[in-house]
Amino acid sequence: MGEGTVNHAPVYPREVVRRALELSAHALVLAHNHPSGDPTPSRADIEVTKQIVEAAKALAIQVHDHIIIAGEAAVSLKGLGLL
Repeated sequence: MGEGTVNHAPVYPREVVRRALELSAHALVLAHNHPSGDPTPSRADIEVTKQIVEAAKALAIQVHDHIIIAGEAAVSLKGLGLL
């Protein structure tokens, strides 16, 4: 949904949920990349995911996972128990 700089990409939970509503989605899988090559979720990644989950929940939209991709590696926040 957006582009960022080398070390930051603004994500607005309201915009993510708005787009889900436009598409009549009942569930979401979030994904973004880490150009650094390290797929470890940052505190900001975890926090914005929680914010999106709460915003979506209010509208009966489920967030199934948030996947972070870095080169050939990928990490699932659900798999880490963070979702």
